[in-house]
Amino acid sequence: MIITGAEAIIESLKNENVDVVFGYPGGAVLTLYDALYTSNFRHILTKHEQGAVHAADGYARATGKVGVVIATSGPGATNLVTGIATAYMDSIPLVAITGQVSVPLIGRDSFQEADIRGITTPITKHNYLVKKVEDLPGALKEAFYIARTGRPGPVVVDIAKDVFAASIDYQYPTEVKLRGYRPIYEGNMETINQVFAELKLARKPLIFVGGGVNLSDSSEALREFVEQTGFPVISSLMGLGCIPFDHPQYLGMVGMHGTYAANVATTECDLLLGIGVRFDDRVTGLLSDFAPKAKIIHFDIDPAEINKNVLAHLRVIGDLKWSIPALLHRVNDVSEVLKEQVHSWTEQVVRWYQENPVTYPQEADLVMPQTVVEKISRLTQGDAVIVTDVGQHQMWTAQFYGFTNPRSFLTSGGLGTMGYGLPAALGAQCGLPDRAVILFVGDGGFMMNCQELAIAADYNFPVKVLILNNQTLGMVAQWQRMFYGGRYSHTNIKGHTDFVKLAEAMGVKGLRVTKPEELGTVLEEALATPGPVVVDIRTPEMVDVLPMVPAGARLDQMIMGG
Repeated sequence: MIITGAEAIIESLKNENVDVVFGYPGGAVLTLYDALYTSNFRHILTKHEQGAVHAADGYARATGKVGVVIATSGPGATNLVTGIATAYMDSIPLVAITGQVSVPLIGRDSFQEADIRGITTPITKHNYLVKKVEDLPGALKEAFYIARTGRPGPVVVDIAKDVFAASIDYQYPTEVKLRGYRPIYEGNMETINQVFAELKLARKPLIFVGGGVNLSDSSEALREFVEQTGFPVISSLMGLGCIPFDHPQYLGMVGMHGTYAANVATTECDLLLGIGVRFDDRVTGLLSDFAPKAKIIHFDIDPAEINKNVLAHLRVIGDLKWSIPALLHRVNDVSEVLKEQVHSWTEQVVRWYQENPVTYPQEADLVMPQTVVEKISRLTQGDAVIVTDVGQHQMWTAQFYGFTNPRSFLTSGGLGTMGYGLPAALGAQCGLPDRAVILFVGDGGFMMNCQELAIAADYNFPVKVLILNNQTLGMVAQWQRMFYGGRYSHTNIKGHTDFVKLAEAMGVKGLRVTKPEELGTVLEEALATPGPVVVDIRTPEMVDVLPMVPAGARLDQMIMGG
């Protein structure tokens, strides 16, 4: 059929089973938006392009589908950059469609021209500049294929303005053939045999779970493997929810703000199975002393991840949907033997976990932020989709919310993007309209993209926004308190903004908590309210996230607290 390039994009989105796009119009994409107008394709109009890309990211993390965002050329496209980098660091499938100036104007410093392909090359899995309408269907087909296959990630399709209006005899490709791109789904069974041999030799093994388990939807197989071996298990920030927090072999999160048991077990173990993890610096602490007594076996679909940060003694390349069941098949026959040989070790580390819980000081007259997280955990029974921004509240949520399900914790782990939380929560709610979506956010991060609150009212997304308002940039101030002699250089953000009035001005119900005795009633009211709600919760300034492994220290050199 003969259609325009703009109409070809919409047809391609339908062929990829995309049901919603997030975006913001502008000059270079006017023809595309005109096609959206006539097609009635579902589009969520955010207030800023950065909000659109974070919303697409949150939608992708919550649903497992590819998130799609549209922006115009120049500043519209560059406003996506932070969100694209956020998705890249956490391996989130995303397709960003950006407008470019017309072909004859490219490279001439034209109005609203930016080299988005050049800008995003280091932060995308791949990117395209489409200058011929004939190339458009193939580029989109490849973009979605690359974004969702292998190790997921963002792909940019930058399209010249005149391509949108050009005519094409549209046919969508049925398959993709990319030279040099062949994700390995099923690896080498001999490697599985070697891993199995190491399992039989181990006396102090430890399973380390990362975000790859979430992304590959492998948590069920992983849980069976954990229970068949009897091995203790720890999690990265991105792996929370893959193993229920109350599982008897679970030791909590490892790393800078990890539990005592998880960090000491990592230091003492003789075999570490890293499954879908990146071994980033927030996890390893002093890299040269990370898991110093252990053989390390790394499971990942991306060969480039192996030996990037930590030297692996064995590498298992392939989809976790293949490798975990393959190993589980070998383990089943010797399950009781394995459990017996590690029984005393597992018993010991579980005892460490029980005797050294993450705690915090109780202040009778103050609303402690950790208490807020605990109350929400009890009220939702771990069944909500929890989203955070970045900072102290992010770590308290990781420590004190009882995650029981995969894909239930959405946060910017790798890039640590302040301003991510609110639009990501809206995107998650868009994808999961029947689930409770709750955002924990600091007052600093909330202000970075607070304009997106209007979207909650415009589209009636019933997100509950809990602002842990300590009137300071809490995590930065904590570092200033602990390592810079208490010199609080520009981290005090006390101001005159009234978050309740701001919420009401945008059409959202606003509530406030200033005293501990108000907390339970207000949170229950917020959860029971059908539409979106903002709760401004006043918390004390001088509260630290503990335990903490100082930068450059070993995992067992924690500053404890509570």
